[in-house]
Formats: sequence, structure tokens, C-alpha cells
Amino acid sequence: MTEHGHGGSPSIAAPDYWWYVARADLLEQALRDLVEGADTALDLGSADGPSAGWFREAVGRTASLDIDPRGLDADGVCGSALALPFADASFDAVAAFDVIEHCDPEAEALAEVHRVLRPGGRFLMSVPAYTWAWTDFDVANGHHRRYTRRRATAALERAGFRVERATYGFATVFPLFVAERAARRVSRRRVSGPHDIVEVPRVPRALNTTLRAMCRLDHALLGRADLPFGSSVFVGATRLG
Repeated sequence: MTEHGHGGSPSIAAPDYWWYVARADLLEQALRDLVEGADTALDLGSADGPSAGWFREAVGRTASLDIDPRGLDADGVCGSALALPFADASFDAVAAFDVIEHCDPEAEALAEVHRVLRPGGRFLMSVPAYTWAWTDFDVANGHHRRYTRRRATAALERAGFRVERATYGFATVFPLFVAERAARRVSRRRVSGPHDIVEVPRVPRALNTTLRAMCRLDHALLGRADLPFGSSVFVGATRLG
């Protein structure tokens, strides 16, 4: 979402990758109740379609915006989260799934979300977790930051939101995530800057299925409580004022 930032989501080329499929399930479990039945909504960063299908089903009408036209439908809008081409108070709900970490300055992107939401409207957000997990993969993806649950909550509160739910996701597979990040650090991989579309790791079909199955435990737990750790942060918030 910056002038020389990351292009399309890897999900464009790999919609069946276990992480995208599992994230859609976990986001829906954690956040759908907050927007169910909303009239008009904005799918911000909609090139990442695999995670947002349930959001479009939960609301009445949806506008789509992404900086990369490759993931947009014919009626989608190509634009930046830092300057949304919509009038004030246009939407009852906005979703930005793994978008805000691409935006710099963060405060400007959140201010734009706040502006286009009606008072009392809901904002759903997911972001990658933990600064210690920063690697070449974040650089290639055009990330500007990673988050803790506290960090994400504080950013939204500063922007004029009341946080309704904030939880980690992908707790069940978290040990594998930690090991993968450690391996990247040991290998000292380097990239020069953001890639257009980052390739997701290739995994055998059986492993892809196993990882999706492991995330079903997260799904069950999110129906009862917030998760205390994980590789993603999911937040649902209400616009104040």
C-alpha cells in the first residue's frame, strides 16, 4: 500500500494453500458475529479473496478495493488504503485481512477506515504477529511491521475504535511457525525488497491436508475463548463518534 510496496497476494496463485483456507475458517469463527447482517461493507485488500468470501456472505452489499487489479472482480476498485476513494460514513462494516501491515503510515490507513465507516460501524482486521518473527519473508511481502495483540488493540484505540474482540490465531501450528522462522534466521536469507507476488512454500498434498486439519482445533477453541498466542492477530472493533 506504499508507492513502491508489495503487489498481489500469494493467494492469487495458490488459493488452496492450507494457510489461506484455514485463515478463512478462523476469521469467520472469530469475527463473523460482529458484522452479520450489516448492510453495506467494504472488502479492503480484496485480492486476498480466499479469506474474505465469508465476509461478503455475511453482509448485504460489498464494495471491493485493492491496490493490485489482478485480484479484483470487474466491478472492483483499484486504489490505496491510504486514500480510500469513498465518501465519509459510506459503510457499515470494513474488513482488512493482512492489509494494514503493508500500509505506512499505519495511522493514516486506520484514519481512512475510520472515516469511511459510519458511527457504530464495525472494522475487522487481521495482521501478522510478533516482531521477533520478522524475516526475509516479511521484507519480500512488503510488510512494515508485525503485531502483538496489545499493539494491534492500542493502534485501533488511538484511531477512534473500541475493540470488541482481539485474539491470536494459528495457535495449534504455532510450534511449526517458530521452527520455520528460526530456520530462516539460521540460513540468513536476504531479499533486496518487496516482491510482486511472493511464492508460498511448496508442501505435499498430504501435509497441506494435515495442517488444515490441525487448525480445526483453533476453530473449536475460538468458539469458546480468545487464544493466548499464535502467528496472527485477529481484531474486531467498533467505530466511536
